[in-house]
Amino acid sequence: MITVDIPGRGTLALDHLVLDVNGTIACDGLVLDGVASAVRALGERLHVVAITADARGTATMLGEELGIEVRIVPAGEEGRSKLEYLESLDPDRCVAIGNGANDALMLRAAAVGVGVIGPEGIAGSCLLAADVVTTSVIDALALVAEPRRMAATLRS
Repeated sequence: MITVDIPGRGTLALDHLVLDVNGTIACDGLVLDGVASAVRALGERLHVVAITADARGTATMLGEELGIEVRIVPAGEEGRSKLEYLESLDPDRCVAIGNGANDALMLRAAAVGVGVIGPEGIAGSCLLAADVVTTSVIDALALVAEPRRMAATLRS
């Protein structure tokens, strides 16, 4: 669990980290540099799950590489499926990180939604749905790992 006391917003007790795959933690089906170690470290404090339609067919390999659960959702229904999965975990206890249009619903519903401007950019709808936007997934993961950073960014 990660606890974040955000002045003007209250205290968040976070148990889950839900990650988009392509464009967020991976590019062209390959995990981005530095992601594996950051995700493993967060896995000691949070339940970490990646959620994807597995467009590149690499989800199983990715889960093994990162040592996390991977959920494969139906292609064409990613946005709704990601939201439904997040809701099954209790959105008030979730951090979600993504970059695509199909991540917007998930980011909006999470206690903290983090948009990533990565190698594939960020969809406008995802940008607007995010509580915080970072310029790399490594920065996004560091924000989650260090609650004082998150509090400083989100305080009123």
